[in-house]
Amino acid sequence: MPLFSGVFQLRKSQAELDFVDVPLHTDIPLFVDPFAISRRPERWSQEAHATISAFFQRAVDLIRRGDMPAAEEHFGYLREPNETRFGFSRGRPQGAGIGAGQSRDLLQALARSTAVRTGFITSLQECELMVPGIAHDKISDMTTNVIRRHLVDYTQAQALLHGIGLRQVPMGPFYDPATGLWETAYVDLPVWRARPVILVPKAVARYDPAYSGEKYYNGVVLNFLRAEALDAGSGLVRTLKHKQVVYKKDLKQRYPYSKEFLYEFSRAHPEVLREYRETLERLEKEGKASSVEPEDLQEIARALAAALRAIAPGGDQAADYHSLMIGVMELLFFPSLLNPRKEKEIHEGRKRIDIVMENGARDGIFFRLHALRNLPCAFIPIECKNYGREIGNPELDQLSGRFSPNRGKAGILCCRSVADRDVLLRRCRDTHRDDRGLIIPIDDDFVIGCLELVAAGREREIDDRVGQLVAEVWLD
Repeated sequence: MPLFSGVFQLRKSQAELDFVDVPLHTDIPLFVDPFAISRRPERWSQEAHATISAFFQRAVDLIRRGDMPAAEEHFGYLREPNETRFGFSRGRPQGAGIGAGQSRDLLQALARSTAVRTGFITSLQECELMVPGIAHDKISDMTTNVIRRHLVDYTQAQALLHGIGLRQVPMGPFYDPATGLWETAYVDLPVWRARPVILVPKAVARYDPAYSGEKYYNGVVLNFLRAEALDAGSGLVRTLKHKQVVYKKDLKQRYPYSKEFLYEFSRAHPEVLREYRETLERLEKEGKASSVEPEDLQEIARALAAALRAIAPGGDQAADYHSLMIGVMELLFFPSLLNPRKEKEIHEGRKRIDIVMENGARDGIFFRLHALRNLPCAFIPIECKNYGREIGNPELDQLSGRFSPNRGKAGILCCRSVADRDVLLRRCRDTHRDDRGLIIPIDDDFVIGCLELVAAGREREIDDRVGQLVAEVWLD
């Protein structure tokens, strides 16, 4: 099965990649989840979420005004998003299917929905609960179409990061929230067998998107109706061994599943829908950041540790060290740090940063840096120094000189070894005390120690180790 990483010779496992490593000859049953996008704090997700919200709000406004010609034009640019290889089709990538007829069907489904016409639905993902004919595969397809420009930008950044060759191809329509119009363009993308490929961040990919009409019905609505029936002593209550019960099969007969019923129920009991939303938000925050599970994670960690030991310090293998550390940072810190970009130019190109990762932490040390310590760190620059000598003030000054309130004032300095750890920590403390930013120094021993935690199935302890290192530099 030709995976993207194999075809483009990346020599990296899924755990070392920020995007979904898709098979190129077929689709896989993964979906872009607009709810996952909406709950992520990093810039890419928030910008994509703003575009989705603008598209959906305009659709609702047009439907509620009864301006169907404009609504038809608004939906007329949706098409099969074959480029991501996401969806249900078998064999050759074909998309789950938003063709001209199906885009019209989607519009009609929304237009017929009382939940849409009354403005009760507040987001695209809630269509899965209350709009007949719209399930998560169509929601994923719509989302992909709407944020295609964001996905293309992400793909181009990943291509630069990994040295992937690009070709200019026509891009399918994407929604411009500034103008409220659909645009097209020629863009540079990876191409396989004359077909362009668009990469999707694994942080927003789901096999089973959060919003589900059937789960809402079976796990929330029926439980509420059961408690209500017991309290009211309705005819659905049965006495069994001195215990009163209400069977779900009886509830389903009286209240059969339909999305129209879920709308009517939710309108009558908005507190239940509100609690459902809050539960999904909590689970999204606490749960795994992606459905994409890397295989043999423990073996991959051992292999990366061995590869790091095999790279000799010095300029001859600096590129190998840099490439390896991109994957190591992804494996160790995802989903707190994600969306890595290579050698971003700043100060009109006079300075470059080896790697920049977006801070998407919702807990842990990278969250606490800005939430509790008030340190700006929306982006985390990472410098990789494959030196055979000690790291000194020039290297620290080089990294701290790239901090700013907008980009962030925290960064990671990766180096091979530290002969005098106390001296390096004192230098990092001086930088921090002078308000020139927080530098987190990471050497091979630290990295290998973290990889060994992963190999032992104790990856949750990595955040504590980073937190201890930060505390040594910060010294309140």
